[in-house]
Amino acid sequence: MAKTKITIPEILATKHNGKKFKMITVYDYPMAGIVDRSAAELILVGDSLGMVIQGHDGTVPVNMEDMIYHVKLVRRGAPNTFVVGDMPFLSYQVNKDEAIRNAGTLLKIGADCVKMEGDFKIANTVKAVVDAGIPVMGHIGLTPQTAAMMGGFKVQGKSSEAAEKLLQDAIAIDNAGVFAMVLECMPAGLCKLITERVKCATISVGGGGDCNGHNLNAYDLVGIFDKFVPKFVKQYAQMGQQMVDVFDTWCKEIDDGTFPEEKHCFTMNDEDLKRLY
Repeated sequence: MAKTKITIPEILATKHNGKKFKMITVYDYPMAGIVDRSAAELILVGDSLGMVIQGHDGTVPVNMEDMIYHVKLVRRGAPNTFVVGDMPFLSYQVNKDEAIRNAGTLLKIGADCVKMEGDFKIANTVKAVVDAGIPVMGHIGLTPQTAAMMGGFKVQGKSSEAAEKLLQDAIAIDNAGVFAMVLECMPAGLCKLITERVKCATISVGGGGDCNGHNLNAYDLVGIFDKFVPKFVKQYAQMGQQMVDVFDTWCKEIDDGTFPEEKHCFTMNDEDLKRLY
């Protein structure tokens, strides 16, 4: 029996009912279909596709056209899962009107909400998008779009001063109207404090176990993407190597003549075949 898509009120209810919701990052139709058959309630179509799918070193090269393409694929594959569409770099930073237009585009093609990275400086833009009737998920801590300004992909909020800033960023984004917020690569104690202080639901990406939900990338979970494996990732399989083994076995069977077998071939009537000779 197909699952029922989770709603924003149900996500917010996790602030009080103790349940943990799960979000898996995927980018295409077959992977989305697999998540749709799982217990995970949300899918993030992340601009991390710049690294995982396109082979870049970061997310900055990803544009709206990329996100539109991948959100469409995921929506088709996961009709019963809440889909979060990432707002790529420069799709919301220029001005509020452009932010509303781009966010609205992602909703029109199937996203259930959009995600916007940034600290207190984007609070007014977030509010404008929310006021336009578009649900927004925030994202603070390690924000890949601006990782260069942070000195790379590093843990954020380790000092008391940095932690205080992140707390104030969280409160500002929360007050702007987000219904949920990703807390990425931050100390667990700080994420617990933020979860207690904000009205929205919080989502841990390397933020410890006290957030209201968790997010990991499907390619990390199953061990397909191995260019780098963050500390907060737990790999439950090594499917990348398993796939290599499958490909090698197929190649070997072609070389030794055991593939294809008769059951893999189409046949025709012997009399019809004879007429061709």
